[in-house]
Amino acid sequence: MSTTIAIVATGEMGSAVGAALVEAGYRVVTDLTGRSASSRELAADAGIEDVGSFRAIAETADIVLSILPPAHAVELGRRMAEALEQAGTRPLFVDCNAVSPATVAEIAKPFARLGVPFADVGIVGPPPRGAGPPTRFYVAGPGRERLLAVQAPRITLIDLGDEIGRASALKMCYAALNKGFDALLTAVLLASERLGVRSELVDEIEKSQPEAASRTSRRVPFLAATAERYAPEMREIAATFASVGVTGDFHRGAEWIYAALARTPLAAETRLTAPPTRSLDEALAAFLGALEPLR
Repeated sequence: MSTTIAIVATGEMGSAVGAALVEAGYRVVTDLTGRSASSRELAADAGIEDVGSFRAIAETADIVLSILPPAHAVELGRRMAEALEQAGTRPLFVDCNAVSPATVAEIAKPFARLGVPFADVGIVGPPPRGAGPPTRFYVAGPGRERLLAVQAPRITLIDLGDEIGRASALKMCYAALNKGFDALLTAVLLASERLGVRSELVDEIEKSQPEAASRTSRRVPFLAATAERYAPEMREIAATFASVGVTGDFHRGAEWIYAALARTPLAAETRLTAPPTRSLDEALAAFLGALEPLR
């Protein structure tokens, strides 16, 4: 493949996307300046090449994918636009972050000023690795055709048209359900523990709502590993809902839950390093430690 694709940054999702693209025959590059040892290891394992700077990415890449925690998306876009202006190049810039349509519009502004093609992507599904189904990339924006031409078996590209923000809107609504549901389960468990009825509640949920019981044991013990990233994502969802006259209060509550989980010792883990056998009891004990003491 003659197309070079840059990924910033090479965390769990970014490195897996990079590996899927390398596997499909693309050259994949990044800038590892200031990145953690974990990110460097993930990039190396994925076959992603470190070109050493944003300027080098601007001079090298045909497509730039921004994949990082949502709190850093605007700043990353600004820095990349500056690098493109200095280099005089015009690759497609794709914001793949869990941010609201309004935030995507802000990210797009400097690229529009430079005449740089822009698209937004809503990533749905786990990182594209292993034998699981392909990760879905919902793609929108006038510059999307260059990305839609990419062919990688582990990634399914879904065209949402040329309106910037449609992919982000879909991502916000999906994450509102998916991650919002996990936050609700966590809140229910924490409240029932403090009320002294968790054992009885869990028994009832296992009998009457087995799907919720299964999800609780599979997901809640490991939420702290992503909580720091999910808290601002819930804030973006709340703003998205409020912008169309739907209450954002549900997801402001979810933001509160994830912010609490991010204060626990378990937040130092990642989804790759969290012990797969951790029990719900162990996780809840840590989560309760992050709450204000009962008076």
